[in-house]
Amino acid sequence: MTPTETLILVLYFFVLSILAIYGWHRYYLVYLYMKKKDKAPLPLPPLPADQLPRVTVQLPIFNEMYVVDRLIGAVCELDYPTDLLEIQVLDDSTDETTEIAELAVRRFVAKGFDIKYLHRVDRTGYKAGALEAGLTEASGQFIAIFDADFIPPTDFLLKTLPHFATDPKIGMVQARWGHINQDYSLLTKIQSILLDAHFVLEHGSRNRAGCFFNFNGTAGIWRREVIPDAGGWQHDTLTEDLDLSYRAQLRGWRFVFLPDLVAPAEVPVEMNSFKSQQHRWAKGSIQTCMKLLPRILRSDLPLGVKAEAFFHLSANFNYLLMSVLSILMFPSMYVRYSMGWTEMMLIDIPLFAAATLSFCRFYLVSQRELYPDWKARLKYLPFLMSVGIGLCVNNTRAVIEAMLGKQTEFARTPKYGIERDSDEWAGKKYHQSVGIQPIVELALGLYFTVTVFYALANGIYGTVPFLMLFQVGFLYTGLLSIFQQFTGENVMSPEVAK
Repeated sequence: MTPTETLILVLYFFVLSILAIYGWHRYYLVYLYMKKKDKAPLPLPPLPADQLPRVTVQLPIFNEMYVVDRLIGAVCELDYPTDLLEIQVLDDSTDETTEIAELAVRRFVAKGFDIKYLHRVDRTGYKAGALEAGLTEASGQFIAIFDADFIPPTDFLLKTLPHFATDPKIGMVQARWGHINQDYSLLTKIQSILLDAHFVLEHGSRNRAGCFFNFNGTAGIWRREVIPDAGGWQHDTLTEDLDLSYRAQLRGWRFVFLPDLVAPAEVPVEMNSFKSQQHRWAKGSIQTCMKLLPRILRSDLPLGVKAEAFFHLSANFNYLLMSVLSILMFPSMYVRYSMGWTEMMLIDIPLFAAATLSFCRFYLVSQRELYPDWKARLKYLPFLMSVGIGLCVNNTRAVIEAMLGKQTEFARTPKYGIERDSDEWAGKKYHQSVGIQPIVELALGLYFTVTVFYALANGIYGTVPFLMLFQVGFLYTGLLSIFQQFTGENVMSPEVAK
């Protein structure tokens, strides 16, 4: 082989090996989850009426005209004494949302609720800045936070507050996210499965094993003193929730995850909104990794806690590796064709299996844990893997921006108030622009189409299923982004997703 061919193969197998290691880590999370089942937090009886603390519920919003009234109404239905409940509507909006929110606040003030409308004229610090500003005026001993697209269950406070009473070092309690519109389309179904695994297996295994896990920015409640003790809300990353979570746990505070307490929310129905959300999460996690991981590794925490924090905070670097792997796939196949496809499979298949079959196992277990009809959901796993691959261009851009220190504003995820299959979003505001990124995704989709035909023409059949995951993923994310931007339609009807 020439030096160039050697370099291609070395780089290809190096990248694939790293991805396989992270794939094996998913197996480890499933193992932890199963092994530590007896460590799951048990439901606790409500606190006696005379022991109920004062609670502040913060509702950070920015241009949420379709969902803000629903949010405020749901929070005012919380089963909690009104004289012990303070509600802050933290509004940074610049559109009609301000009028809708103010009207809702006045309506509930007239009903006797302690609810305040706090509007900032600038977005300094974005969501973190709004939460910090609200905290200076909050009167509660505990701070619950809900984003605009959530519908908190009425018993949220009654089920979370008892956990703080069991241990003065419990700093935060996180509920699991539900999905009010998961059956709206194939895209929403895929997102719901992704989120289910994040909460059930990632949060569940880490919490049960005594490792760090994170507040998700919403559907959680904090002991107030924890926030300033950990350094307060900071806005030098796009994931202020992840950042504060790790700083708080480094200070010795412990978190609790309640998998059976579900706070329903609306997942994005539009591909470009989904990409915007994923970009923010990926970039913010890498920013937090660069900010806090050195401090974590230097600490006197147990090795297992450090290792899990490393895998957690560095996971989004995989998107950069996936992009490199995508480019190298065809040249590496071409170079090794002279070796024979059997030899090629003996090397590639085990590594791909570690990276992809672990993915399937991971999401299969999460669905089995949550739904009686989990077997019917297995049909979505190939699409799930494809969309995960298709996001690598979007999230690679996020990772590179974080590594280069490029600062961007907090781009909130548009919500359209979609609760039923018949609801429409196409004619509403807040649509995301596509830019050049979908063109890159389409180009990669066509690149893998050529690669699939090359594999078929040369009898390299064992690689075709893996290649098609890349092909479908890039074509789906690219085409759907463009189609929804210029037609305003949901390509995948509700019937397709069922």
